[in-house]
Amino acid sequence: MKRLALLLSVTLTVGIAMGWFAVKGVSGYPEAVKRTVLLRTDLAGTEGQEGVMWLIEIAPGAATGKHYHPGQEFVYVLEGAGRTDMEGKPTAIVHAGEALYLAPRQVHNTTNESATATAKALVVYVGPKGQPLVLPVQ
Repeated sequence: MKRLALLLSVTLTVGIAMGWFAVKGVSGYPEAVKRTVLLRTDLAGTEGQEGVMWLIEIAPGAATGKHYHPGQEFVYVLEGAGRTDMEGKPTAIVHAGEALYLAPRQVHNTTNESATATAKALVVYVGPKGQPLVLPVQ
């Protein structure tokens, strides 16, 4: 009886683990929002501040969710178009080749306007060192 219970437990555990890895490996679904940090550096002459550059990729129709950054954010759209809804400001729609500035702590949500193509932008951030780059808002 103990042997059967042990065998069933091991089989169940192995089955769950294999299923989890299989789903992760073959899902093929891209991340809705992917941020890739390209550079992070201290800023000369501005103690406690850092500069960060990242590439953001937003899947078709996806949104970043409401969030803010503790520092200043400069966005240059490389591909596609995005709609950025900002609290207390008019909505900004930016296309490839256009730029957007977001002030520190400006709550916003950016949505990829395309239903078929990934939107990509280069972001340059200047803000307090050691702080999270993205802070979600409920």
